Amino acid sequence: MTMARVLTIAGSDSGGGAGIQADLKTIAALGGYGMTVITALTAQNTLGVQGIHEVPLEFIELQFDSVASDIGIDAVKTGMLAGAGVVRLAARKIDEYDIANLVVDPVMVAKGGARLIQEDAKGALLEELVPRARLVTPNIPEAEILCGRSIESTDDMKRAAEIISGPGGRSVLVKGGHREGDALDILYDDGRFFEFPAKRENTKNTHGTGCTLSAAVATGLGRGLSVREAVAQAKDYISTAIRFSLPLGGGHGPTNHMAALFRESARYRCLLELKEAIQVLEEGRTGHVIPEIQSNLVYALPFARTTDEVAGVPGRIIRVGERVETLHDPDFGASSHVARIVLTLMKYDADYRSAMDIRFSENIVTGCRDLGYDVASFDRADEPRDVKEREGSSLEWGTDRVLTGRGRIPDMIFDRGDVGKEPVVRVLGKSPADVVAKVMNIAERIRMS
Repeated sequence: MTMARVLTIAGSDSGGGAGIQADLKTIAALGGYGMTVITALTAQNTLGVQGIHEVPLEFIELQFDSVASDIGIDAVKTGMLAGAGVVRLAARKIDEYDIANLVVDPVMVAKGGARLIQEDAKGALLEELVPRARLVTPNIPEAEILCGRSIESTDDMKRAAEIISGPGGRSVLVKGGHREGDALDILYDDGRFFEFPAKRENTKNTHGTGCTLSAAVATGLGRGLSVREAVAQAKDYISTAIRFSLPLGGGHGPTNHMAALFRESARYRCLLELKEAIQVLEEGRTGHVIPEIQSNLVYALPFARTTDEVAGVPGRIIRVGERVETLHDPDFGASSHVARIVLTLMKYDADYRSAMDIRFSENIVTGCRDLGYDVASFDRADEPRDVKEREGSSLEWGTDRVLTGRGRIPDMIFDRGDVGKEPVVRVLGKSPADVVAKVMNIAERIRMS
């Protein structure tokens, strides 16, 4: 993959959450090389902007020439351009260096409400810079200014995108973060509309989201992605950054620009720990505690929400005499039932991210209690009819039933089965090593009894 050389023309955020600071973090996280033309210095934090100091136009131009004449530029994004002079200067430099991949983020107002652009800059932005853009990324208040009409609905967002696109047919991404409900962004590209929905996160820490998204798109374009591909990548990136946003300061905290990298690192560690635990299991003598339906050992990513974020064993763990074997290395999304148990556990205690199902017998339950384990159970006969009829819901219901009102997560949860349902013991723990240690202890206890 070629490293994209991405230039951000924007203001500096002393708080580190927006502006060039956010842009550089984003570009680096997505594998690009970030460069800067600083247009203004701001004194700001999570509570707001306390001051703005504009950089002289001559020095802004010198920064641009220094970068473009030596390192080269694959893509440019613009952010805070406080006055008409800097807008016109940026437009002239875009032409001078024949830059095709221009992303214009029409920054006008900070998250806290402070105005970041002078009145004369609005007209210059529309006349000089927007026509040169490959993509414009306004939020709804900015789109209302650019198109001259109010936006209340998805159809309004689409109409605004068409107007901003203009006769030049530039692409426009109208961001829906200011509306209620899920965060739906609308892309108008090549005469067609594309929707990019995302679940709205319950957080106030969204400072710098616009800067981050536009920098992510510019990085994608610099790597040779199409507009749609770059927007899709950027949407995933910013959604993760918001999901794991940072509760810093007393106001709107920043998004977590490193979250995507940390997430990939966590995926690697998750699979590695699971593989090591499975190896311990395979080297022991645990075949006699594997149920008829076979077994699975799972491990969830921190703060996992879906079964795709839970790693397990494809094809399950199978019994071969006194031992167990696996046919494939662990992978994410390989388990459904046991994964749902873990996702339910994590709602009560986020540290409990692993589980394994083993054979049920009264002897095994007694052995677990003799070993000092905390053992809980639920009765499938109490399961509501609508839950029984929903595929995969029984174990979530049973786990919820056990944990509701309980002060701590037990070591095991079992049920005695039902018609067509094999009774099973679920061994729970904070990690695969924790779970396997319990399973090994139980297996040894049963073998000796």
